[in-house]
Amino acid sequence: MTDQVLISLDNGVGRIRLNRPKAIHALTTEMCGAIIDALLAWRGDDSVVAVMLDHAPSPDGDPKLSRGFCAGGDIAMIANSAKGDCLEAEQFFFTEYRMNHLLFVYEKPIVAFIDGIVMGGGVGISDPARYRVATERTTYAMPETGIGLFPDVGGGWFLPRMPGRTGAWLATTGARIKGADCAAIGIATHYMASDKLEAVKARIIADPDGLAEILDEMADAPPPSAWQAHREQIDRLFASDRFEDILAALEADGSDWAREQLAALASKSPQTVKVALRQMVEGAAFTDFADNMRNEYRIGHHVIRRPDFVEGVRAVIFDKDNAPRWNPARAEDVTDALVDSLFAPLPPEKEWTPLPELRG
Repeated sequence: MTDQVLISLDNGVGRIRLNRPKAIHALTTEMCGAIIDALLAWRGDDSVVAVMLDHAPSPDGDPKLSRGFCAGGDIAMIANSAKGDCLEAEQFFFTEYRMNHLLFVYEKPIVAFIDGIVMGGGVGISDPARYRVATERTTYAMPETGIGLFPDVGGGWFLPRMPGRTGAWLATTGARIKGADCAAIGIATHYMASDKLEAVKARIIADPDGLAEILDEMADAPPPSAWQAHREQIDRLFASDRFEDILAALEADGSDWAREQLAALASKSPQTVKVALRQMVEGAAFTDFADNMRNEYRIGHHVIRRPDFVEGVRAVIFDKDNAPRWNPARAEDVTDALVDSLFAPLPPEKEWTPLPELRG
């Protein structure tokens, strides 16, 4: 067990509280393993009615350390591993994806409180939950193309199932959306003011069988959604599965919003934007979440060995110059053969598999 995630059982509610406030609760291999162990233990325990997933408050009450649910995975570790033999990074992805799959197929209701920043790995642990509660502080994004990665942790499943071309837009641009947008899109099942959350959690612990009714009763009407205001443009300008077509559509449109999208895309790895678009197509066709996670593990295995990932992390996280030198640098130079190679199957002994408890 690790103090990076706090595991407890309270009146039939299994509690999982992410506890790395200085890292905005970014996930480590140890955290994913602890969450798996807890969920497997509770799965066969009839006294456990529901699971509650949130982040622990800062121990010293510093609001700056309580600003997010989960900012993603431990990217620095993954990048340092990618500079070497990649084994630690592969172990992280393998374990994290097993956790994502377990959350997706979990039989007991899970409620995730996505208050504050929820990005990357934070999306991966909350999107599979049956109930997802957003607030006015929620900022949701899949920003991986900005560091030469791709929208993993189940992104290939969830993003293409969002309305219209919303998933393709989020996957390629890394756009940040708010709690009201999450409610409008369906990412969140409930929206409520953040100052209600502790009272709601207390009520659920007092009456775990009433979980759904408590959430419905305490929910607020969300404010207008900025995503909704741009829905037509998203569906029209991001309609293609080809990156070059999207760029051409945005150029031809010429609106302020289109120019903002072009500026965002100009900062992304062309290689991983193309990977994300193909990932959306393949993910939409899967009927089993495990197949999606196997596909994403293959992509992850290959992508971390490409130069864009280490370079993207250097530019955005280590040096913070925000001037990555992508290779290839232009969309038209990312060949179909290169993209194909990033989706290639692995040797049988290296393929991702679900937890043994969840097979067949």
